[in-house]
Amino acid sequence: MTPQAPPSPGYSMRTFGAVWLGQFISMLGSSLTTFALGAYVYQTSGSVTGFALVGFFGSLPMVLLSPLAGVLADRWDRRKLMLVGDLGAALGIFLIWGVFAGQDAGWWTIKVWYFYGPLLIGSAFSTLCFPAWSSTVPLLVPRKHLGRASGMTELSAAIAQIAGPLIASALLGSIGLRGILLVDAISYIFAIGALFFVRFPMPPRDATKKAGQRSLKADLVEGWKFIRERPGLFGLMVFITTSGFIVGMVMLLINPLVLAFSDIDHLKWIASVAGIGGLAGGLLTSIWGGPQRRVLGIAALSLVSGLILPLAALPPSVPLIAVSAAVFVFTFPLISACNQFVWQTKVPPELQGRVAALRRVVFQAMGLVVSLLGGVLADQVFEPLMATDGALASSVGRVIGTGQGRGVALMFVMLSVMMLTNVVVLWLSPRARNVESELPDALPAQPQKPHVPTPMPADIAADVGAAPRLATTGSTET
Repeated sequence: MTPQAPPSPGYSMRTFGAVWLGQFISMLGSSLTTFALGAYVYQTSGSVTGFALVGFFGSLPMVLLSPLAGVLADRWDRRKLMLVGDLGAALGIFLIWGVFAGQDAGWWTIKVWYFYGPLLIGSAFSTLCFPAWSSTVPLLVPRKHLGRASGMTELSAAIAQIAGPLIASALLGSIGLRGILLVDAISYIFAIGALFFVRFPMPPRDATKKAGQRSLKADLVEGWKFIRERPGLFGLMVFITTSGFIVGMVMLLINPLVLAFSDIDHLKWIASVAGIGGLAGGLLTSIWGGPQRRVLGIAALSLVSGLILPLAALPPSVPLIAVSAAVFVFTFPLISACNQFVWQTKVPPELQGRVAALRRVVFQAMGLVVSLLGGVLADQVFEPLMATDGALASSVGRVIGTGQGRGVALMFVMLSVMMLTNVVVLWLSPRARNVESELPDALPAQPQKPHVPTPMPADIAADVGAAPRLATTGSTET
């Protein structure tokens, strides 16, 4: 039987800190596996497509299953949902380890596609964690500390992004990929252990809306209607999604931009400097919490990131790109924390899971679009245009130069125009610009006592298939 902590009538920063630390350790372990498995696939297959598909199958469940995860987060005990998510993600790691064990036993010779199934399983389960945790934070953390809480989340992501590849590179030579998989599996013990001994407060339930009288579709529609009926929130979501597309393209194109005039060692150095920028941004956010006017902060920081991008069109320089990348990445945690604060304070607790999941699925879908379009646009359109004999060589080429990498540099200029236009549209949209003052806060004035979650009705079980069995595991996601 799962131990239950006694109900607490107030906010619990101790609970937040314990779960945050467990999730951070698990995130760091996952970063080790992501780097090591990607390196293994590319080194053994030599296939860029195989390498890209590893990332694709790791992201696909987030797009497909996030809406369902959001509904479950608003219906069920969110702590138990995260437990199921972390246990399932750990299962995915053990399945990958099993692929190697099967090869050692002589049962098969590993092919790249053997990893796709475990990646899908692990990602599908971990998808449960994000809406459950995101919707719980406002119930654990007082409003005045929400910005700092978001900063801590961004800080942990930045540390994992920087430290993961460095630690994985050091460990690969000594314990190998299988050892790293074991380290990742152990890291989940911390995440699961933290969740095992805490209790989350539950949002107040509307007695007029019994879970048994609602379908999954009705719950999703309710979350989407909440966003669409509030132009300020909808406009902010469009802005962040567009920014996500631009940032995704930048992150995809930075490698070919640098490698066009330099080597892999300089690329690693630039990535490290950029990571330090992200780390500084996350640290500042966790201490400061962000500006009082969050939408103004989002616009100002996005303006800075948009003005940085054209520097890629200047004569190639490793120090210039490194500093520019650090400033660009520095804005990420601040923008994310400001955006998260608005949504966590304006969305009612009982809708937080669905709304967070819908936002995420739209954002993640942009990432898939970037992965499908970015390389094609660079290789088939912009690089040929900026070749020494390309169509734009005698016009734009006179300003930014021609040859390898200059097509990507032109894309950076166009992405800058997109970012600046996005900022102007946000600021000229009064509903989005004034969303903080026009929409009332949805957080309860006083902390809520934990509520016992409603048992799952049979008709919901029929809607979600095997999910009821998973949700009751341990008795009764990031």
